[in-house]
Amino acid sequence: MLTLSPSYASPLPLKLSKKSKFRTHFHVCANGFPSFLPKEIDNIKDKFARNLAQRIQRLPVQLTSSGTSIMSSCVRPMVQGNTDPIVLLHGFDSSCLEWRYTYPLLEEAGLESWAIDILGWGFSDLGLQQCDAASKRNHLYQFWKSYIKRPMILVGPSLGAVVAIDLAVNHPEAVSKLILIDASVYSEGTGEMAKLPRLFAYAGVALLKSVPLRLYVNLIAFNDVSFNTSLDWMKIGRLHCLYPWWEDAAVNFMTSGGYNVVPLINQVKQQTLIIWGEDDQIISYKLAFKVEGEIHLTESRERANRILTNLLSWTSLLYQELELHQKLHSELQGATLRQIPDCGHIPHVEKPTSVADLIIRFVQ
Repeated sequence: MLTLSPSYASPLPLKLSKKSKFRTHFHVCANGFPSFLPKEIDNIKDKFARNLAQRIQRLPVQLTSSGTSIMSSCVRPMVQGNTDPIVLLHGFDSSCLEWRYTYPLLEEAGLESWAIDILGWGFSDLGLQQCDAASKRNHLYQFWKSYIKRPMILVGPSLGAVVAIDLAVNHPEAVSKLILIDASVYSEGTGEMAKLPRLFAYAGVALLKSVPLRLYVNLIAFNDVSFNTSLDWMKIGRLHCLYPWWEDAAVNFMTSGGYNVVPLINQVKQQTLIIWGEDDQIISYKLAFKVEGEIHLTESRERANRILTNLLSWTSLLYQELELHQKLHSELQGATLRQIPDCGHIPHVEKPTSVADLIIRFVQ
């Protein structure tokens, strides 16, 4: 069962340089949450998620690709530290609330920490936007140019590691160091999902949003977590799916082909820390198998089964191969690998103290 110290004591406190002068520009409801969050936030019991949710803001980010401005969701730091700022991304189809346990630890250690929602996921006000890989990169880069403005230590868990590598190679001036957590970097796009007719793509996305699938993924993602806790964590991970534009954004990303950063891995020049949960059951759980770069799905003649198989196969392909951390370590020259025992696929949720300690030491 996950337990956290209420004191959030850090083993390596850092000296603060000065208080930040960041201001909030959003309406807060009577329940303490920003008015733009789905009302279902009230159903979440986890006090750490509730506390972090109360700090989520939306900031305008101008996209050069479309010329439009996106009200982009994030958690801004309350302090400015002595080191490069930490920027925390999240995993596939998730939000900044992934960092609900680790963020306070980093902040108490004096690290200037941002938690940013990747375009198409999280709590940004999207409307009709392209959410392909290039658009996600452009959005993150423009966010950095507008608000962070100096080299950052970019932290990417799971599919967020792909986003981090993509930005680090294409905009090296923005990234001083990389931290990759249970990195899902060897999937080569969304495969056959990109070829689905839109009707079936939307059906697959509806399945991705479903409570049973989300709960099932939670149950295999974490070690030694009670059903009630897993149920609450499922609600947290699914909260952003309740926006009316979520399905359009998910289908847009899926049909665009997704990410393929495999050719970029050996181009990473930044010092890199790789963190891995030793008991990552998602990585070892195979619903599909990969041969010569293509996804081969189990045979099915029924359309519904094909949609289900495609969706589960693509999702599991993000986490498919065993010992990927060793492969990634060998391809990133000079990278440091640290494994966390008795930990599943999302260490910053399951073992926040260990993750915070590793990040703090790496920053120093």
